[in-house]
Amino acid sequence: MDLSGQRRSSNIDDQRGGSPGFSGGGGGGGGRRLVVGAGGAIVIVIIGTLLGGDPQQILQALMAPEGQAPSRSLPQQAPSLGADQASDFVAAVLGSTEDTWGELFKKAGSQYPEPHLVLFRNAVASACGRATSATGPFYCPGDDKVYLDLGFFDELAARFKAPGDFAQAYVIAHEIGHHVQNVTGIEKRVRAEQRGKDDAEKNALSVRMELQADCYAGVWAHHAQASRPFLQQGDVEEALGAATAIGDDRLQKQARGYVVPESFTHGSSAQRVKWFSIGFKQGSIEACDTFSAPEL
Repeated sequence: MDLSGQRRSSNIDDQRGGSPGFSGGGGGGGGRRLVVGAGGAIVIVIIGTLLGGDPQQILQALMAPEGQAPSRSLPQQAPSLGADQASDFVAAVLGSTEDTWGELFKKAGSQYPEPHLVLFRNAVASACGRATSATGPFYCPGDDKVYLDLGFFDELAARFKAPGDFAQAYVIAHEIGHHVQNVTGIEKRVRAEQRGKDDAEKNALSVRMELQADCYAGVWAHHAQASRPFLQQGDVEEALGAATAIGDDRLQKQARGYVVPESFTHGSSAQRVKWFSIGFKQGSIEACDTFSAPEL
């Protein structure tokens, strides 16, 4: 990616310099790393699917008593880029999403409320609760913020075999897709529809929501490339590689040795690639209506 001419966003809250911990942060909202009512094993898969973390470490984080930090957290590595370069990259991608979605909302006759992105190290408190680096990047609708530990990008390359700057940009754009769903009311509608349903039905709705966020990531890339070309050879393949690496079927096969489709919460590798590609090729928000699609 060539982001040299891209505006850097100022909506970044860098909390890496403070002491990471669990103070503050209520239980409101519901970050897009969890599914309401899912069982413990499914939760592990959900969080792993949301881009990161050793399932055993994640389980420890989830099972830790209220107010107590888990005994282990994901070992931290320095990002592949220098810390300043990595944060500058995030600011450039976030700025690009702001410009793209701001223009798309304007054309639709509304205003895009820009989210904030929180950079943290080891642990963070959000309106959706406490989280460690093992949780992976997530969006919290309770405070309209994306949370990201830059060390995750090394996990994306080393553990998930999905290296590259556009793979990283896809991760950010996917979380911004959840913000778009939140401000347009889709998040609230899905949460309401999930009430009273069994886990399989809740998971099916979650899959459609996650695939729509993938499609929105593609929409961003389509319009950003059209307005200020930044893609280089191999970039799109990097995003498709990341989408493949974090499919539910791929992660379940790695963790369990077998696949349980009814427990999918984010979609298979093929589905994630398909919907990112739809958004990227068509650049249409309407094309991302996964809730009306008869087949995913």
